[in-house]
Amino acid sequence: MSIDKREVTPPSADSWCHIQETITMLYLAVCQIETSMADSGKSVNTLTDAFTELAKHSQTVDQQVQALKPGDELGDFKDEVSYTAREMNERIKQAVTAFQFYDRITQRLDHVARSLERVTTVMQDNNQLNNPESWKTIQTQVKSSYTMEAERIMFEHIMRGATVEEALQIYRHHFEKEEESGSENNDEIELF
Repeated sequence: MSIDKREVTPPSADSWCHIQETITMLYLAVCQIETSMADSGKSVNTLTDAFTELAKHSQTVDQQVQALKPGDELGDFKDEVSYTAREMNERIKQAVTAFQFYDRITQRLDHVARSLERVTTVMQDNNQLNNPESWKTIQTQVKSSYTMEAERIMFEHIMRGATVEEALQIYRHHFEKEEESGSENNDEIELF
């Protein structure tokens, strides 16, 4: 998705405008949706690969059992089945991890929906529409819903006026850095 870059300077107290706040929150929603779609693609691919491998391993076990003849030495068979079972276990772990990330994606999209509901509520109430504190409350609620450091960093950049492309680039860079260091496991994952 390509969105035109925008020139944004943080509004001063005198130039505050609900329209700019709305645009900022919509850009944030776009970033969240973009990152969720990219992450969901990775999870679905991992699940597809894991289940394909599980099916192959299951077929291998079946073929090994069918190939047994009375009087065959069971030592080699035991080793082969044990190896296949370990491979299946590894694929199951990958599938569970992919399901956890898919659950995280669902949670993130739910956060987007709740954020947009909050924006709608403020926009429908003339007393809140032009009240900077109402918008600040929404932003605080949105920020507090994040469980990943990369999301919080993306949020901060959007709030400072970064474009969608810039915020996504920062998110991807930080998320890849977390994956390389293994620190993404420190982020909370709520499974079902």
